[in-house]
Amino acid sequence: MGVKGLQYFMETCYPETCIHVELRQLAAVHAEAHPDIMPTVVVDGMACLRYWYQCQAWVHGGQWQEYMHFLHKFVDAFTMIGLRLVFFFDGTIEEQKRAEWVKRRLRVNQDIARIFNYIKNRHQQPDREMFCLPSGLSIFSMFALKSLGQETCCSVREGDYEIAEYALCNNCIGILGQDTDFVIYDTVPYMSIAKFQVENMTTVQYSREKLCHILKLQKSDLPLLACILGNDIVPENQLQSLRKTALTLYGKKHQGDKVHTAAEFIKSHRLNSDVACSISSLPLSKVDMEVVEKGIQSYLLPGQTSPWLDRSQPSPELVCVLEKYLNKDILQAAKEKHIRAESFLIYNILQNGVVECSNTLEDEELGLPPQAILYQPLREHIYSIVLPRSYGEILFVKEWFVFPRNPLKEPKKVAPKPLNLPEGTPDLTTLWFGNDSEVTSVQVSTFLAVFDLQDFTEDLKSFDTPLVAVICLVTYIAIQAKHFSLEDIDAYLSQAVCIRYKSYTDLQRTREMKWHRCIIPQVNDLLTRLRVAVNVNLCPQALS
Repeated sequence: MGVKGLQYFMETCYPETCIHVELRQLAAVHAEAHPDIMPTVVVDGMACLRYWYQCQAWVHGGQWQEYMHFLHKFVDAFTMIGLRLVFFFDGTIEEQKRAEWVKRRLRVNQDIARIFNYIKNRHQQPDREMFCLPSGLSIFSMFALKSLGQETCCSVREGDYEIAEYALCNNCIGILGQDTDFVIYDTVPYMSIAKFQVENMTTVQYSREKLCHILKLQKSDLPLLACILGNDIVPENQLQSLRKTALTLYGKKHQGDKVHTAAEFIKSHRLNSDVACSISSLPLSKVDMEVVEKGIQSYLLPGQTSPWLDRSQPSPELVCVLEKYLNKDILQAAKEKHIRAESFLIYNILQNGVVECSNTLEDEELGLPPQAILYQPLREHIYSIVLPRSYGEILFVKEWFVFPRNPLKEPKKVAPKPLNLPEGTPDLTTLWFGNDSEVTSVQVSTFLAVFDLQDFTEDLKSFDTPLVAVICLVTYIAIQAKHFSLEDIDAYLSQAVCIRYKSYTDLQRTREMKWHRCIIPQVNDLLTRLRVAVNVNLCPQALS
């Protein structure tokens, strides 16, 4: 979201604040000034997903080779002009932003419902105007970029904050994203991914210096400006009385005047106050003042202060909700894996006891269970591995999962379910730090037991890891989803077998893909056993 109305103000009312920049030139200037340091751009990965996903068949998803092609092209363009990229992705939702997150998720649910209504009525994919990102794209993109050798990070707190902090501390030449919060942070220049042209490596820089000049504000005033206009922490309806006061005092002519009136309001209190400027001098209730204080504080990077705060508060320490049960080495290992984008789920469970899943492309009118419900037994097994032993106390995970008809009023509390293994459920200490020769077999048996597929251990030994993962997933879905047909199994496995070895160019040349289950003969043998397992589950009367 960023700051309400600020992008419109800069682009439409004062386009001189939007500077055309050539990345090739920026790289050359930096290289000349710092010959020993490779110029770096920090990329807000979440903001780039729409730019990267140029695949035409977006409703169907699965255009992996095509998506990888676009990512490769993007990365190569920067490498060729001597720019290093560091990608950041959101790794958690801070509770102070939960209400805004819920609001957006419910709105996207309505958009998804319109997409499926369009498909049902017109029997075709909607135009790009109704585009919705394929499910799980942000997580898959992290692994895709890592496979391309790119430095990829997953945040442990607000993603924008970590991006702004990293860019400032590492003297990066800019931030590439699409969020006006980066204008408010006192950090390196912020550049637009929406305006980025890969052909000539140009984009638009939103200048906070020019914005301050036009509004006659100091950079230290910008966080307060953002709070008055509205952002993720201070919703637009939070300070209605203050905004009405400002508009009454300073007039209202058009949309851009809202920013001007907010700036005039700030200047008047900064100049007219008998004491040093402070939010305590503003006509705010105690509740609103606390919210604004949090909002200003959220923009202050390490070592920075604000003249509007009566006292400077350090960034709050992250408190682990399971600390008294947890081995510190496990938490540290989970955090390091999380930051390196190797494990997205575990750290949030251990640190916050919370897991969230955003919108997925699901038809709310079908009889199929939502993916959140379908995969809950899997997550219960995972929680039994991840959650520490509580010595009699029942631990659970709070799940914020988005699916049709879930109002998201509160999280669902999900308890762990032990694995069906003779030796019991292993813990993370065994799986991560075990160094004996048997740890690999324990890891494999644990993985299969999560899917309740330990009986297929011998059958799966002849397949490589990617196929094992696909087979386990498809088998699990077939058993859990009663409407899942044998033809669906064939389709899933055929795609996994046939497409994985074809390049983007090969697929572009393929007009009519012919599926053959016999491409990998072993799949046929396993399909027979899978069908038996599925039939037994779907038709138990067949055994009587």
